[in-house]
Amino acid sequence: MKNRAFTLIELLVVIAIIAILAAILFPVFAQARESAKKTACLSNARQIGMANRMYLMDSDDVFPIFYAYNSQPPAGQPGHKGVEVLLLPYTKNQDIFRSPLDQGGPYTAQEVPGATTYWKAYGSSYRFTACMFSIVEGESTGNNQPYDFTRIVVDSGIEYPSETRLMRLEMFPFFSRTIDVGCARYGYDCAAPYNYYRKWGSTGGSMVFSDGSARHISNAGKFDQTRVDPEGHRSGDPDPTSWSGTWYGTCD
Repeated sequence: MKNRAFTLIELLVVIAIIAILAAILFPVFAQARESAKKTACLSNARQIGMANRMYLMDSDDVFPIFYAYNSQPPAGQPGHKGVEVLLLPYTKNQDIFRSPLDQGGPYTAQEVPGATTYWKAYGSSYRFTACMFSIVEGESTGNNQPYDFTRIVVDSGIEYPSETRLMRLEMFPFFSRTIDVGCARYGYDCAAPYNYYRKWGSTGGSMVFSDGSARHISNAGKFDQTRVDPEGHRSGDPDPTSWSGTWYGTCD
């Protein structure tokens, strides 16, 4: 029997079918990968929340000293100061502060050459809420600059522990300029050189609360409803003294 080869038309039909299947399956695979990263991120957040609760038990209910975005020296180097360093005896693992969603940002590599993630640059993929940690004059630092006042935060002073955010994933999709027009509300997707935004995920991000719990926050409305200080102000509540006009700008 004479062997029959594929005709050009038949070959093109097969290629077209493969292309269609790929177009259907690749987004599914991408969603599955992001879902797995989201689950791992939330697991990290829960462990950090519990580590903070253990810290409070050993420190007379006083919250850790606040540090943020210190790059001199950068994370992992001797002398680096960060909240994650204070919690390390309880987390036992620095990698807990690295979210698998962390892809850094436009400003990260400029400040810390070679840093491709916030975790590598500053020690944490999660942002610590300034109003929820103890600030000590001359010791607390943000962006390598010392604070000039003292404000101690104690656990018994938190009015709404399960609603008050202690930490959050650094990047949320609604920080994009398509939603935050003019960079006026969240201050991330701004004009150069102050552009900090990079999309890490499409469904929101993890948030740690002062009672040790953690949840995935999926939209700006839920984000703005979380509380940001011991007194219970919500992130989206008006505050005319803030750069954003809300308590987000005051405390986040």
